Amino acid sequence: MAGHSKWANIQHRKGRQDEKRGKVWTRVIREIIVAARQGGGDIEVNPRLRLAIEKAKAANMPADTIKRNVDKATGNLEGVHYEEVRYEGYGIGGAAIIIDCMTDNRVRTVAEVRHVFSKYGGNLGTEGSVAFQFKHCGQLIFAPGVSEDKILEVALDAGADDVITHDDGSVEVITSPTEFEPVKNALGAAGLNAEVAEVTMRAENTIELSGDDAVRQQKLLDALEDLDDAQDVFHNAELN
Repeated sequence: MAGHSKWANIQHRKGRQDEKRGKVWTRVIREIIVAARQGGGDIEVNPRLRLAIEKAKAANMPADTIKRNVDKATGNLEGVHYEEVRYEGYGIGGAAIIIDCMTDNRVRTVAEVRHVFSKYGGNLGTEGSVAFQFKHCGQLIFAPGVSEDKILEVALDAGADDVITHDDGSVEVITSPTEFEPVKNALGAAGLNAEVAEVTMRAENTIELSGDDAVRQQKLLDALEDLDDAQDVFHNAELN
């Protein structure tokens, strides 16, 4: 049992994402382009592209927009070249932060990231400075009240690595990146639909921040997420 503030943090994050719907298409398009460029345009053999297209459909992106961006990435249409770059740093109280970006101009992006860290009381670190504190994995989080026993049975049978029940009643399923889709599909087939379902960088250990420190950390995270080139922001702070 852990993380009494887990669900509150998840709900805040979802609320922030809802506020930023205008940026969702931009981020999903970049993910589609990079996924297709790296693994090809066939979703049957490119799971990363398959997940990106699922996100696009969930954001109500038209099929022709999806196809056009896959074509750009695979050379059938001319398009912008995006590259993936990761930045690592420290927030309030030494909280670890990872920012995954997609950019067509590294110089611009690192300057913007550094400026946000400086403005909001954090520090941009060097490559590898905090990444060791996170695990690349699949994560599914279920709202309090969902049957823990049913999730446990279905998830473990489908190949999940772990099922964690938090103090607030939320249930978290952890998988390897490769087993994420099979586990997600098995849970969905059993009528168990997660509030959050993604391949992510999950903090191995968290630190709790409260009061002014929690407010300052949230402002830093919000500013990083608002950067045009930011795709994902991961951190290990539980905000109370």
